[in-house]
Amino acid sequence: MNFEIITVIIIAIAFGLLIGLSQLLKLRRAFLVSEGYAGLLYHKGKFVGVLGAGQHVRWGREFTLGVADLRKTSLPVAGQEVLSADNVGLKVSLLVTYQMVDPAKAVHETQNWLGDLYNAAQIALRATASGVTIEALLGQRLDIGAQLLAKVQPEAAKIGINVLAVEVKDVALPNDLKRAFADVLKAKQEGQAAVERARGESAALRNLANAARVLEGNPALMNLRLMQSLTSAQQAGSTLVVGMPGGFVPLKQSTRPAGAENAEAT
Repeated sequence: MNFEIITVIIIAIAFGLLIGLSQLLKLRRAFLVSEGYAGLLYHKGKFVGVLGAGQHVRWGREFTLGVADLRKTSLPVAGQEVLSADNVGLKVSLLVTYQMVDPAKAVHETQNWLGDLYNAAQIALRATASGVTIEALLGQRLDIGAQLLAKVQPEAAKIGINVLAVEVKDVALPNDLKRAFADVLKAKQEGQAAVERARGESAALRNLANAARVLEGNPALMNLRLMQSLTSAQQAGSTLVVGMPGGFVPLKQSTRPAGAENAEAT
């Protein structure tokens, strides 16, 4: 009889342990955070802490987990209507490269941290563009990007975002200004072409002047030049009709007496 009571008691204890263990397991919560992300753990809606990459176990009920992306990414800022220092209206688009460094601050201290970053880039663009000319916006994009970065970084740091770079992506000019720039570029290219033609003509004239001076000092060179021209015309199969050129240097007459020539002929 005692053995049966002990057996019942052991069974009851084991059953109770199994029930307690099952209830205890229900309190176990396992959370998995992927690499490149951060987990925001909440208990009954209250923020508990940031979880790094890996598996995390918590005991209790009513735990929830939010996920924040810590990877570097880019935010395109669409073309904004801005006014340059020389009162020219144009559209400028940006590319903002950023990385979240404090997910708790980004999520808890602002309703929409991405929208705040977008607005900060817009405001910085308008403030910077108003202080530079249109030529600077077109030709000094790296310098403009550095100025924008200096303005956007402090504002982004307030919401847990580190801005790595701000680049001027596109600058859209009004149609009339596009035509004006095209005309200026065309005139510049035509001017350069005219300068090159003038240089070529000057070089040709110098060469001709040098040749004239050489011929003036050596009249016999004219004969050689004439013979070269005749040879070239013959090789080309052309018929060349020329008269006796002015300044032609005749060959020296023979000093032998005419009688000697007749004697040799006989």
